[in-house]
Formats: sequence, C-alpha cells, structure tokens
Amino acid sequence: MTGTSLRRGATTFTFVAPALLGIAIFFVYPLLSAIYFSFTEFDLLSVPQWVGLDNYRRMGGDPFLLQAIRNTLWMVVVFVPIRILGAIGLSMLLVQLKRGAGFFRTIFYLPALVPPVAATIAFVYLLKPGTGPVNHFLEMIGIDGPLWFNSPAWAKPSLVLLGLWGIGDLMIIFLAAVLGVPESLYEAASLDGANAWHKFRSITLPTIRPVILFAAVTGVIYTLQYFDQAAVAGSIASGQATVGAGISQAFGYPEGSTFTYPLWLYTVGFRYSALGYANALAIVLFLVALSVTVILLRRAKAFSGEES
Repeated sequence: MTGTSLRRGATTFTFVAPALLGIAIFFVYPLLSAIYFSFTEFDLLSVPQWVGLDNYRRMGGDPFLLQAIRNTLWMVVVFVPIRILGAIGLSMLLVQLKRGAGFFRTIFYLPALVPPVAATIAFVYLLKPGTGPVNHFLEMIGIDGPLWFNSPAWAKPSLVLLGLWGIGDLMIIFLAAVLGVPESLYEAASLDGANAWHKFRSITLPTIRPVILFAAVTGVIYTLQYFDQAAVAGSIASGQATVGAGISQAFGYPEGSTFTYPLWLYTVGFRYSALGYANALAIVLFLVALSVTVILLRRAKAFSGEES
C-alpha cells in the first residue's frame, strides 16, 4: 500500500473508531459475557461454576417458562398484527380528512408520548371492574363489562387495548408512507374505474410494503421483550404496586395470564439469583428474535420477487 492509501485508511478508521468502540463495549462484550455465563452457575456473589448445557436442559422442565412462552407467543400473534392494521387504518382515515387533519394527527399521536408505566396505571384504573368509568359507561348502555385486568381471559386483550391506545408512533410512520404514494397512480386507477378498495389493495399496499415489513420486524422484537406494561398491570390490578421497590409478588396476575418471557427471565435473575439460568434464557430470546427477523426479511424478499 502507498503512503496515500495508508493515510486514507487511517483517516477512515479515525472516523469510525468511536462507533466501533461503542459497539464493542456495549454490544459485543455484553453478548459474549452472556453466552459465557449461560454455561455457568452464577449468582453475583460467588465465582461462576461451569455447568455446561445444564441451564439449557433445565428449560425443558420449567413449567413457568412454558407458560411465559405461551403468553408471549399470544402477544406476538395477536398484538403485532392488530397494531399494524390499526396504524394503517388510522393513517388512511387521516389522509381522507379535508379539515382538521393536523388537529386529529396531534390528538392521535399524543398518547404515544405518555410514559408506558403511567399509561398502564391509568388504564388499569379506567378498566377497574367495580369503580372504573369504562364499566360504568357500559352499564349505562346495558352491557355488563368484563373484569379486564382482573380476568385471566381478558388480561391480555386489555394489554392489546393499551397498545392500540398508544398507536400514534406507528401511525405517524404509516401516515408518512401513505402520503408518499404518488397521486398519479391513484388518478390512473380512477380513470380505469378502480374503486377505493382496489386502489388500496393494488397501489397503497404494494407501495408501503417496506414500511409494513419494518413495523412487523420491530413489532415482533418489541413484543418478545414485553415487560413494563405486563409487570405494572399485574401488580396494580392485584393491589400490590411494588414494582418500583423491587420484584412484585404479583407478576403474571391474574393466574399467570400476563406472565411474559422477559418477566420470568427477570424473576429468575433477580428474585432467585440464578443469573446463569437467566443468561441462558436471554441468549435463547436473542436467538429467537434474530431468527424471526431473518425469516421475515427472507419471506418479504420472496413475496416481492427480489433475489437474496
């Protein structure tokens, strides 16, 4: 290499070095450490003891883990598609508004700015079976309201409602995508006699497909790590609001219906001090999230006809 090439290489490395250093310190090292500790028995107080694959074998007979996996999969299968469909529908509605569009965009986006813990606390009290205003309103129109967060059958749907209430962040992304669809395509379709559904199916959906893929990937990753809302909702609904002071005894209330995979990982690590097993759970979660992301990206390429 010539002196000029070396200088250019050194200059390039100087610019990227801070980013590489950050990745090494805050991603690569923690990941490698988690992989190592997942093969050990470790409690932060004693020297890690190598146990090989014991932590991974332990997962097969862990009934709490199986329950957490079922709840998390339910959230992925139900929550992610509903949130995407809701955001698309809301963005399409806002595009059609002729007056007050800016006002309604602001109104729909504001809930996304509320901190998740505060939003969850408010939702639990709004949906409280005996005194909540939602059930009072339902009684006024002759409907017996459910127990919401106090019912095993309604706890997860209540979390979905909470997620739909804060849909504004995803709505903004889809709104930008919908507004970016060339108007000339709609005009050409109108000349061919296409109705609103045909335009949406043949023009809007194919154009915003990359945004749908982005929403699906980020939604799955977010839901696999679903923690704050499930922890706070279970604690508040049970009357044991101790999440801020430590580990709540009411995680998963009622009857384990809101007990997600990250909640069990947190409980294993910080209630039972089984950090080796907790690291194994974290590695499995990372691999699942990575696998789902790769599958979604490959399926999207196959569906669009692009070559890998």
